[in-house]
Amino acid sequence: MNEMTKIETTLKDWETDQEVRWCPGCGDYAILKAVQRTLPQLGADPSKTVFVSGIGCSSRFPYYVESYGFHTIHGRAPAFATGIKLANPELDVWLVTGDGDGMSIGGNHTMHILRRNLDCQILLFNNEIYGLTKGQYSPTSRQGTNSPSSPLGSVDRPASPCAFALGSGARFVARGFDVSKNLPDVLKAAHAHRGAAFIEIFQNCIVYNKDIFDDFAAAKGVEDQQLWLENGAPMLFAGGTKGIALDVANLALKVVDVVDGDWQSAGVIVHDVTNRAVAYMLVDLRVAPKFREFPMALGVIYDDPKPTFDSDVVAEREKSSAGRVADLGKLLAKGQTWTVEG
Repeated sequence: MNEMTKIETTLKDWETDQEVRWCPGCGDYAILKAVQRTLPQLGADPSKTVFVSGIGCSSRFPYYVESYGFHTIHGRAPAFATGIKLANPELDVWLVTGDGDGMSIGGNHTMHILRRNLDCQILLFNNEIYGLTKGQYSPTSRQGTNSPSSPLGSVDRPASPCAFALGSGARFVARGFDVSKNLPDVLKAAHAHRGAAFIEIFQNCIVYNKDIFDDFAAAKGVEDQQLWLENGAPMLFAGGTKGIALDVANLALKVVDVVDGDWQSAGVIVHDVTNRAVAYMLVDLRVAPKFREFPMALGVIYDDPKPTFDSDVVAEREKSSAGRVADLGKLLAKGQTWTVEG
């Protein structure tokens, strides 16, 4: 996308007249408000902004943002987003999906939009459950999750959306959670990235998976369990008393104590958003039970741009049409043709 012409808007300019219909207490409300508050700060233009969604609770999103929007087919939002961006590369495309919509029926579509590197922002709401269809376990549900479709507890090994994104070739991978004050900063970083920017947002399902993320994503009291990453800054958490170091012998990360703020002596590593190998290790922290002693890695985990799919397609179009005059009649008469008379 070419540089967007910034305009001045307010929060009210991005709110529709539609009644917001999620369950009371749903984390989607906080995410919606974070997005609506961030868009004016980006200088975004409602007339050049498109929100595309699939099916699920998260996919109500386009109704509640005063911009263009498409509520599409289960799992197929990336295909629609790709068509929209190729038809008009000047549009600012946001894709909203969930752990069911984007990681199950739409898993292959998510993979292809990431590997192609379409210039868009992808917000995947992860509540580890199917909320809209009444609480069945989802691809990201933890082993042992009791649900109508797994009454004895799920035996599936959960998928990690960020690991999936990296494995699909994503050039931007980040994490946040619904009630975090830092979520707008993550959204801004994603928007600044030219290419497919993937954000996993942990979202509390108040009805079917209540407080599943409270050990690290509660509104208050769990800051020590969060590792907020900043490019060029040491990986410190727990008020700077602990950090993440590289266990060279095992090619893994480890938690170390930091005494008197001397993180260098403790071996704490500095975050480099272009380091793909470390990004793979960061997205695995705390996800598996054996890593529960680690904090949850949040913020921008990986950011290393490359040319986008849409820019390559536009360049190809321009090259193929250079010096040529469009002539539909000539095109139709080219090759073997017949004239049917009488």
